[in-house]
Amino acid sequence: MIQALLFDVFGTVVDWRSGISKDFELISKKYGLKKNSKQFADDWRAEYQPSMEKVRSGKREFVKLDILHDENLKNISNNYGLDILSNEDWDWLVKSWHRLPGWKDSSKGLLRLKSKFIVASQSNGNIELILNMSKNSKLYWDMILGSEVVGYYKPQPEAYLVACEKVGLNPNECMMVAAHNSDLSSARRVGLKTAFVLRSHEHGVNQKSDLKPSESWDYVANDFFDLADKLGCEKEVTLNGI
Repeated sequence: MIQALLFDVFGTVVDWRSGISKDFELISKKYGLKKNSKQFADDWRAEYQPSMEKVRSGKREFVKLDILHDENLKNISNNYGLDILSNEDWDWLVKSWHRLPGWKDSSKGLLRLKSKFIVASQSNGNIELILNMSKNSKLYWDMILGSEVVGYYKPQPEAYLVACEKVGLNPNECMMVAAHNSDLSSARRVGLKTAFVLRSHEHGVNQKSDLKPSESWDYVANDFFDLADKLGCEKEVTLNGI
């Protein structure tokens, strides 16, 4: 029986592309930069997997995602004229990942799912990042499983297995919830149940990936409300008057 839902966060729970674009636009206005904010978000995100792969492969020791985001921003900074930023503004931009907005169904959808299951973030983001993001977007987790808690970056098998251990459950009692087929495939291989949630605009209006389930996942939902309906969760849930 499923007792806990483990959530991918970037793209599944929060809209990283619009959040990063918005903060870059603020920096651009301050410094008079004339660059495409959406392309900036895409280029910064494109550094994400390669930077983590160095950790996964053992080429470097584990470091938290904030450090990788800082290094990744330096990799693309010349293309966007960011060398003129003050140290304060540079740090603010690096931490734009801490301020990402949730999808419109995320906050109340998580509350509904929380009424029946343990809900935990299972993200590659570090604890501080997920905590700040959750405060910003009203994401009411029972547990925050930042990458430094499990000590591995998804899709390493250990990332999922240690997460299950942290909530005190067996893998078959946990379900991975993600908008990315590859994440679910990795979770399934180590025994977790799976739920695909469609986020058709994660990469913008011309998105081509993850527009449909690639396998027969245990659940397929259009959003968190739909998933809550399919899992038999309460229809109306409030927390501190929300």
